[in-house]
Amino acid sequence: MNQALAFLLPKINHASTMKNVKVALDLARDFICMGFHPKVEVGTTAGYQLVLRSETNQFHSSTESAAIKNADIERMRSEHVRNVLEAVNSLPKKERELIMVRWFGDDDMTDIETYIQLDMTHATYYRLRSRAFNKLAHALKIEVYE
Repeated sequence: MNQALAFLLPKINHASTMKNVKVALDLARDFICMGFHPKVEVGTTAGYQLVLRSETNQFHSSTESAAIKNADIERMRSEHVRNVLEAVNSLPKKERELIMVRWFGDDDMTDIETYIQLDMTHATYYRLRSRAFNKLAHALKIEVYE
């Protein structure tokens, strides 16, 4: 029975999945370093002006196009950071602590520095990290199947 179920389920490519999770975590850390902080939104004051009526209802202002593109990029960044942090916060305590210290701590740390700081053995650190990466891949829907 178990062999029949294992045959039907697609196999996960662990190397590619781990790479995707690392990229997502690094990207979220970079976005936070660039200035986006969750729950800190910049407010803008609306400015009203008369705009001439157009037959096509389309505007071709390069300023408007750039503003729309910048707003879309900022929205995508904030969604990515929010999704990653929600996924990390859903992890069990040890796994969440490992990810937060390694990727979202004050210092840019290596794996070795992280497991020394967390007082873990090499094997325990990588086992917990692998488990956390699998959970994050499923939560963020970035797992890779063979």
